[in-house]
Amino acid sequence: MDDAIVDRIAARLLQQAPGLDTHGELIPDWAPTLPFERPPVLAAVLIGLVMRPEGHTILYTERSRELRAHSGQVAFPGGKIDPSDIDAADAALREAGEEVGLRRHEARVLGYLPTYYTGTNYLITPVVAEIIPTHPFVPNPSEVYSLFEVPLARVLDLGSYGQYRIKRNGEEHRTWQIDHDGHVIWGITANLTRRFRDIALGEGGQ
Repeated sequence: MDDAIVDRIAARLLQQAPGLDTHGELIPDWAPTLPFERPPVLAAVLIGLVMRPEGHTILYTERSRELRAHSGQVAFPGGKIDPSDIDAADAALREAGEEVGLRRHEARVLGYLPTYYTGTNYLITPVVAEIIPTHPFVPNPSEVYSLFEVPLARVLDLGSYGQYRIKRNGEEHRTWQIDHDGHVIWGITANLTRRFRDIALGEGGQ
């Protein structure tokens, strides 16, 4: 049953990484006060479907509280695409190796979600992969405070999603929110999770 779900998800994903046109019109998830003076930073994240005996889960990290940006927030493994990376998938897998010790042979890339442009000027390519772990994931303390997994069934359940409200420059913004085992997933990570859910179930366009 779970393998069939993964196969159906893979069939609904983009099979090639979406183009990274940084010169066209990009609409961020929230509008900054001043326009950006530089091109977007290209980044990639890994939405990892981890095969477990009880069924697939999705891997999340809690960022180190010592980091300057987004410290303590829940995130997918990932980061900037380096010039030495072959593509977005290469970058996402490299970052996952650095952050949680993922070995590349454990991951099978299934496809991609559309790019996501942030109000902090990052253009993110979400890479979806099935992971068959051969050893426990170990958080890199310089980047990751902790890690946890959410059952795929919970992510696909519409009832798992609520609204998170935050004020920026006096204006209220909303993102999706998922509460799981004491962790609050919100912001970009929750929005990407919801986009993954909608596309995986054929309820969202690409």
